[in-house]
Amino acid sequence: MTDVATLIDGYIATWNEKDPERRLALVAETFTNDADYLDPLMQGAGQDGIDAMIAGVQQQYADYRFELAGAPDAHNDRVRFSWHLVGNGGGAPVATGYDFGTLAEDGRLRSVTGFLETPTQ
Repeated sequence: MTDVATLIDGYIATWNEKDPERRLALVAETFTNDADYLDPLMQGAGQDGIDAMIAGVQQQYADYRFELAGAPDAHNDRVRFSWHLVGNGGGAPVATGYDFGTLAEDGRLRSVTGFLETPTQ
């Protein structure tokens, strides 16, 4: 199995990659062909659907980036981790998320379910 910390670093890099070709390559490295993503605001199915979803988020939040909020926690084929959405110029996070993933046998993500929070100021 792929090192989970490396996989989740790749996951965050995927959300931050602006170049469409490089982002799609990162999606393929991070997610299985039949992977799915679901949170309260959006969903994506398959690598193309997940890539399109991420591209939409990048358009809406062009001046922001995702940062891992701590080391991922994993056991068996499950992983959980949290992240912050921060401005490219720094400052307090505008959103925090908690993601729970299921890993495929090849170490990529098969499924991700996200939960979103708006940090208290």
